[in-house]
Amino acid sequence: MKKKWVLWAILIAAGLASAVTKPNVILIMADDLGSGMLSCYGQKIVKTPNIDRLAAEGMRFNNYYGSTYCAPSRWTLSTGMHDGRIGGWGSNKAGLPILRDSGKITEEEYQKRFAQMKKDAFPIAENEVFLGQIGQKAGYKTAQFGKLDNGFLTWHERVKRYGWDDYDGFYDHQRCHGYYPPYLWHNGERYELPGNTDPACGKYLEVDDLPAGSGGETHSQILMIGKVLEYIREHKDTPFFLYHPTQLPHGEIGIPEVHPDFVNDKRLTYEEKKYASMVKMLDDHVGLIMTELKELGMDENTIVFFTADNGHCAYYSDVYTGFKNQKLDDGTTFDLGDNKWRSHGDVFNGGGGLAGAKRSGFQGGILCPMFVRWPGKIKPGTETDLLSTHYDFMATLADLGGVSVPNGKDSISYLPTLLGEPQKQKHDFIVIQNKRFYMGSSTVIDSKGWKLIEVGGKARDQYQLYNILDDKMETKELSSEYPEKVEALKKTLYREVGSERPDL
Repeated sequence: MKKKWVLWAILIAAGLASAVTKPNVILIMADDLGSGMLSCYGQKIVKTPNIDRLAAEGMRFNNYYGSTYCAPSRWTLSTGMHDGRIGGWGSNKAGLPILRDSGKITEEEYQKRFAQMKKDAFPIAENEVFLGQIGQKAGYKTAQFGKLDNGFLTWHERVKRYGWDDYDGFYDHQRCHGYYPPYLWHNGERYELPGNTDPACGKYLEVDDLPAGSGGETHSQILMIGKVLEYIREHKDTPFFLYHPTQLPHGEIGIPEVHPDFVNDKRLTYEEKKYASMVKMLDDHVGLIMTELKELGMDENTIVFFTADNGHCAYYSDVYTGFKNQKLDDGTTFDLGDNKWRSHGDVFNGGGGLAGAKRSGFQGGILCPMFVRWPGKIKPGTETDLLSTHYDFMATLADLGGVSVPNGKDSISYLPTLLGEPQKQKHDFIVIQNKRFYMGSSTVIDSKGWKLIEVGGKARDQYQLYNILDDKMETKELSSEYPEKVEALKKTLYREVGSERPDL
């Protein structure tokens, strides 16, 4: 009798384990995509139905942050720590392969510089744990496709150290500013892309208003989405964590052809038509992924995250400048004396009217779209104002996979919020460093929405105070009204920026 009960208990346990099998995880990270470029946020010219669907069928985050530009944003995602920690701005220099491939340096000089660059690279502690390794620890097969590593120049052993079982894409972030690379890398093996001959990968396509498709024959992101879909098919019976850091819609503007939606749109310049087509391609690729999941019967057991690394960048015009007294097309001027500006003259309003843009600590530079969809688990059409950020993805992935996060990380799982459960652990504050002292610099945001941002360029010790839960557009500066809040947040910012990485 006792044996029967033991057997029954084993069967029940097996059934429960099957019922709660960890989901596949897909993270899509767009590059320099402002929320204002999405039709679910009011974009009128470019329709993004597939990305909109993620928001409609999942949860939308309204208080979610990246960093001021790509490398620190990707560092926080990879490490689970804010970029004020030592190392957050420690990326190496990109562009070395372009010098070699264009004949500006010899292979011997390239190898010499590359060896020195690897030697000088910010050292990785032996016991450091990265995002991909959390996925491996949770029993996932891990894969990264697109803009590899966190910038700027990487290599095979380093990508593997970050925890990726499989990868495909760019080692050099300067090369991935173009969409027509002569070659890419797959698990340490270089492979050529047919018809692409430019060492700079078509990086300068918009300089002379060159026609779409003039960069080469093989567009990197059309190639990459095919590899993403192939990976999903090959691993449909194996739990996987797939990270797709796409180039889209980062400039330079590179697209095989202008999308039919914009060919005859008289509101747009040719450059704007090409940029709109890049955003449209991004949306189409999201649609291809979602369709593939449905056709393979994987839809309900896959949680899909969609975000961007940082705020908007208007590669199609010069509407963002960062200088005082800029003259607009109509002859009027606007003053940027407070280091804050808005998208004057932007036909798309890609920054959604927020102050600042990429490289700025104002909301337009750091507030990112974030949608999460998981059928049957996340209630459709829900929203959250939970203060969250890229470095929280590590703890969330660990939670999904049933493993722990190493000590010393700044990451907090937002899985309870996704599932409609009480979020017991929350950030008291988040920190975003900006070493470029212009256009709004380092900032700290607390759980009540108070935001202190450093301004004044190299003069330092000048700050503005906002409450972004009440004033997302940062129109009302409050430092004179709440000097005690300024002092408290300054202490937090000074303590965290340049802080030692926690002992692991």
